[in-house]
Amino acid sequence: MTRTGQLFIVSAPSGAGKTSLVKALLETLSDIEVSVSSTTRAPRSGEVSGIDYHFISEEGFQQVVAQDGFLEYATVFGNSYGTSKRLVDEKLAQGVDIILEIDWQGAQQVRRVMKDSCSIFILPPSKQVLEERLRGRGLDSDEVINKRMRTAVDEMVHHEEYDFLVVNDDFEVALDELAMIVKTQRLAMKRGKLTHSALINQLLN
Repeated sequence: MTRTGQLFIVSAPSGAGKTSLVKALLETLSDIEVSVSSTTRAPRSGEVSGIDYHFISEEGFQQVVAQDGFLEYATVFGNSYGTSKRLVDEKLAQGVDIILEIDWQGAQQVRRVMKDSCSIFILPPSKQVLEERLRGRGLDSDEVINKRMRTAVDEMVHHEEYDFLVVNDDFEVALDELAMIVKTQRLAMKRGKLTHSALINQLLN
């Protein structure tokens, strides 16, 4: 049985709970990982290079861009983020599903290259809850939070470009829906035919 990994794109406005949901999903399902992005921003407290992000200089980042080494890349709040083509391709070839936690701009880039990708957009239950979550993190100033709220509206406009929509009101319900999407994609006919090609050939001949 040969299994090729599925690429999942997960996007959400900052504070919608994307990172927490994806982390919980990894604890629920096997053979699925999050792609570790490269970024030029400074590490936050507790973050480890190679696990949370690949922290690189702006010069190093631009060198990878020049070599066409990113599947997607974008600048968000003054910092650059990118996804390594090589690392993603290697994992998919090993039969591991990969999640890209990227914004809508990155998602558009990936969909143009990886047409079999599955995209999921996570929405907050309300603007009020979104702002409460941002303030509850205690990471940003009022000015930055206000900027994130304005940006969130611009991001949420693009939800219709995605294959699936999950509203993170009740965390456990949202997690169940996210896991259901992954399981459904694993059973889709196109992937199933590849996964069970040897069995199908045996049964029909």
